[in-house]
Amino acid sequence: MLRRVPALLAASALALGTVSATAPAAHARAVGEDSLAALLTSDGNTFDKKKGDFDIVTEAALAVVGAKPDSPVALLADGTQRLTVFAPTDQAFRRLAEDLTGTTIRSEKKVFEALVELAGVDTIETVLLYHVVPGKTLTSKKVLKADGARLGTAAGGTVKVDVRMKPRVSVTLQDKDTDARNPRAVLKALDLNKGNKQVAHGIDRVLRPIDL
Repeated sequence: MLRRVPALLAASALALGTVSATAPAAHARAVGEDSLAALLTSDGNTFDKKKGDFDIVTEAALAVVGAKPDSPVALLADGTQRLTVFAPTDQAFRRLAEDLTGTTIRSEKKVFEALVELAGVDTIETVLLYHVVPGKTLTSKKVLKADGARLGTAAGGTVKVDVRMKPRVSVTLQDKDTDARNPRAVLKALDLNKGNKQVAHGIDRVLRPIDL
């Protein structure tokens, strides 16, 4: 079922095409419309042992759309829609699974399965949408200028941006969980899908829409 994601995502995005795209001004530089879904599934869409990539978040998005074809998560496959995703790495999801279970889980597949069993599809959908800033293409340059800004998410809540330039550049996103460490941008995984309306930035922990 999950291996059929690109088609499922594309079909769902068409069904959700209620947001009209605004034509660029004649003097504006052209922006690509390659979707984040295409980028995230381009590596074969399989679990592996690379803790810094995005297999778990990809499978989570696919699982949500497979179970709920009308989910807004499907907009990740519609490259005409502007959005920015703060994408947790596989290691970020492993840390979340450890927090929730009290157990270290090595396999990416088992981390994914544990989170689905613990949280369920509806909660995973909410968590994923909390990582999406709809209607905005926020490149890393724009994020660095957004210190103190509160970004509205597709889940309805906000995340606050905290930028520090010294002793070295860091970008922290403050979520609704006051007890856990806030996610930070992974500087080696910024501007994924650059040049398109949909961009993503890797983060080292999962954003939490509630206080766990």
